[in-house]
Amino acid sequence: MKVILLGTNGGPRVNPKRWAPSQVVLVDDEPYVVDCGDGVTRRLTEVGVDLRRIKNVFITHHHSDHNAGFGTLMILAWASGLDNPVDVWGPPPLGKITKAMLEEHDYDISMRINSTGRVTPLADYIQVHELAKDEILFEDKARQLTVRACLVEHPPVAHAFAYRFDTPTRSVVISGDTAPSQRLIEFATGADVLIHEVLYTPAIDTELLSVQNAPGLRGHLMRSHTPIEEVGKVAAAAKIKKLVLSHLVPGAASVTDEMWKSGIGDEFSGEVIVGRDLMEV
Repeated sequence: MKVILLGTNGGPRVNPKRWAPSQVVLVDDEPYVVDCGDGVTRRLTEVGVDLRRIKNVFITHHHSDHNAGFGTLMILAWASGLDNPVDVWGPPPLGKITKAMLEEHDYDISMRINSTGRVTPLADYIQVHELAKDEILFEDKARQLTVRACLVEHPPVAHAFAYRFDTPTRSVVISGDTAPSQRLIEFATGADVLIHEVLYTPAIDTELLSVQNAPGLRGHLMRSHTPIEEVGKVAAAAKIKKLVLSHLVPGAASVTDEMWKSGIGDEFSGEVIVGRDLMEV
């Protein structure tokens, strides 16, 4: 199993150096896409993933930086020749969002069916699974893979999920967006790799509040995300071997890798990696 970080920037603000959050887990070259931030389709093609082979997509929650590229991924995979079911997993209102996406692209879908002889409309390929609780999503016996979901704390979002991928040789947890969470610690315990979102508190004022007309932003960030000084504690409590920082808030160049790493402190003694777009971890 390997994981490629497709986008590592946190939040909806466009960052020319980092794309929006997404990653792909590859098990025997079978792709499992986690989150669909803006640019996910191009990033997948950059790392050599054939869009026609996508069979599973997981959305952690429905903030735009995590799902804005979902419709683009589905319509372009279909237009590229997708010819298999795609299971899409995530919290409500995933079904409503998928229906709206299909309606948005109805003109294009109908036109391509009528003009190219394509038989199966996109809607027939998408199988939506709305999640509301911790559960085992599926076990792929051929690849000895188990995928699980766990509710995490991302107020005011009612349903936000972390996902865990386990094979006999490796286990990876992707936190999604979360405040420090005991539930996540228990869910991630013993994993080889934890890809965790992170907030660099000292840069909130200089990099975010100074350019956004959002007086409540600081309070929201502090309530719903994990400050850098807390991430190491989470990884240490979960006995993680490798901690990968992603969904960086802010993902500005002014916050260097050294600053991210030093903010972890001494609580976590394992390997710390500051995520970069297209990095394999």
